[in-house]
Amino acid sequence: MKAIESSKLTKNFDRVTAVNNLNLSIEESEIFGFLGPNGAGKSTTIRMLCGILEPTSGNATVGGYNVITEADKIKTIIGYMSQSFGLYQDLTAEENLTFYSKLYIKDKKEAKRRRDEIIDTIGLGRYLKYLAASLSGGWKQRLALACAVVHRPKILFLDEPTAGIDPVSRRVMWDFLYDLSRSGMTLFVTTHYMEEAERCNKIGFIWEGNLVAYDTPQGIKDNFRLYQIINIQCEKINEVFKLLQRHELIKDITIYGDALHLAVDSAERAMPILSQFLKENTIKINEINTISPSIEDVFVALSKQTN
Repeated sequence: MKAIESSKLTKNFDRVTAVNNLNLSIEESEIFGFLGPNGAGKSTTIRMLCGILEPTSGNATVGGYNVITEADKIKTIIGYMSQSFGLYQDLTAEENLTFYSKLYIKDKKEAKRRRDEIIDTIGLGRYLKYLAASLSGGWKQRLALACAVVHRPKILFLDEPTAGIDPVSRRVMWDFLYDLSRSGMTLFVTTHYMEEAERCNKIGFIWEGNLVAYDTPQGIKDNFRLYQIINIQCEKINEVFKLLQRHELIKDITIYGDALHLAVDSAERAMPILSQFLKENTIKINEINTISPSIEDVFVALSKQTN
């Protein structure tokens, strides 16, 4: 049985199609990364899969339960961590955890046992008496994750779980997510961070409600053969960006930190021409070479193709 499976899942709002004929097949204990710009249909998809929002057409199952006819059963086997911190700000970390453990688990002793277990696992012990509102972004997210998994759901939905937190806290959060996956939990994660997409077993990229890529991270990169990528490191990077932006050989150009990624039909042909062009414009090149496309390269290109 698949953890999550959808067939032509569609949601219309008046004349706007938020999600269009979405087909997914996610294995148990898999980490699935769902990517796309704001408004692409990610949150609408999650709401349908959680049984909160009824599809316009198509269907899906979550944990074997039908999202239309068995929505109440789905809610008993899933956890949900929202994009914005949705816990009770005027309660302490301990009070939030106590509330959610009792909400999900009827047996009081079992609820307390699970609460104490997740406090130890997440490392929240020294922050239990802190108001949720006073916690840092990273610790708020850890608390939100603890509340979402205190009942040990089979499937966990996470909507931008690391948005707005520092790199160290993001790494710690992903260590927890890996542990949950190894324990058998299926994770459905939305993210804007491409390096996080690389950590997923499978990823999907949604654009204006349409799933335009769906594979393993390596599979998506291997199948991206539209252009070759030239990496240039040079001085005056913003000036070079403007110089090259309209060059006839370049199909796309993006700044990546202190480098430029240029999409071209033939890197072998383009590199000497572009090197000479920059030399004529008194630009010193520190490094120029071809590289394999990254996930970000692929998704930027896909976004521009479908725009």
